Amino acid sequence: MKWTRGPVLGRGSSATVSTATTATGDLFAVKSVHLRQPDSLQKEQHFLSILKSPYVVSYKGCDITTEDNKMVYNIFMDYMSGGSIIDLINSRNGVGLNECEVARYTRQMVQGLEYIHSNGIVHCDIKGRNVLINETGAKIGDFGCAKWANQVTPICGTPMFMAPEVARGEEQGFPADVWAVGCTVIEMATGGSPWPDVDDPVSVLYRIAFSGEIPAIPDELSNQAKDFVSKCLIRDPKKRWTTTELLKHPFIQQFDDNSQQIMCENLRTDSPTSVLDQDVWNSTTESSPAAGIHFPQFDGLSNSLRQRIKQLAGKSEMPSWSCVKGETDWITIRINRSGDRKIEELVGDRWR
Repeated sequence: MKWTRGPVLGRGSSATVSTATTATGDLFAVKSVHLRQPDSLQKEQHFLSILKSPYVVSYKGCDITTEDNKMVYNIFMDYMSGGSIIDLINSRNGVGLNECEVARYTRQMVQGLEYIHSNGIVHCDIKGRNVLINETGAKIGDFGCAKWANQVTPICGTPMFMAPEVARGEEQGFPADVWAVGCTVIEMATGGSPWPDVDDPVSVLYRIAFSGEIPAIPDELSNQAKDFVSKCLIRDPKKRWTTTELLKHPFIQQFDDNSQQIMCENLRTDSPTSVLDQDVWNSTTESSPAAGIHFPQFDGLSNSLRQRIKQLAGKSEMPSWSCVKGETDWITIRINRSGDRKIEELVGDRWR
């Protein structure tokens, strides 16, 4: 296949990922290393070539080229137009994703992992940087650390996302990928590291391995989301949930891909400006005994909506409404009757 290398999408310790096009204009991604150090890329090529899932980056072939008088080994893959989860977060100035997006991408990530595990493969490096997105959602990429489940290999991956048993050097199996899913959900929700107060890889590995702690689960997540993450971050790998069990968790089980995409696209980013904007409130309410009234339950609200509501609540000025002189007509928009009492809600038909 004849192809032309395009702009660089990213660089790793040894490999470079670029766009590429064929003579007919087909666009794809190419990952390249110098031929003298092809081992990790050849391993990735091997695993990608046997995995075919809508939740795993598709493999399209490989070849060897000569560039700048050097032999280069290349593998061809899907071009993921949205980049990685981290690229998406960076495009939003480091702000985490809203919970609808987190649930959608998590579901697809777990579906991909369930398929990978069913083929006897451990990914070993699940994190936001290795979850790629396009218009259809998320796919798992970068199999440079992958291994067969029954294969004894040196520990591989990213320290911040390693499970306790991996940090202790004991084993790196399917449960380790699930732990990394929990860390990635935290990363998506916060826009930051699952261990934000530790920078040194040695320190974080010791803490993961021996402290008995788990990464802090963000308070802003809903109870369902918190419970999902807690099932991923069980320190005992034998008690940690499997990908099959996670797919039945209500946090991600209640939506299929299409319904979640519709939900995310229709998610409101504005705020309620009057009592008429009832669709933004969760149907569950919590009581205020002192006032004898109910307030909206914020548990299911997105991060962006929470922030907007907090901004409104913190404003010291109320809107200054005025009626156009001579245009004081009113229309009845709703009538509620309760016993002998009639309550009319009225609104002016001309305001500015």
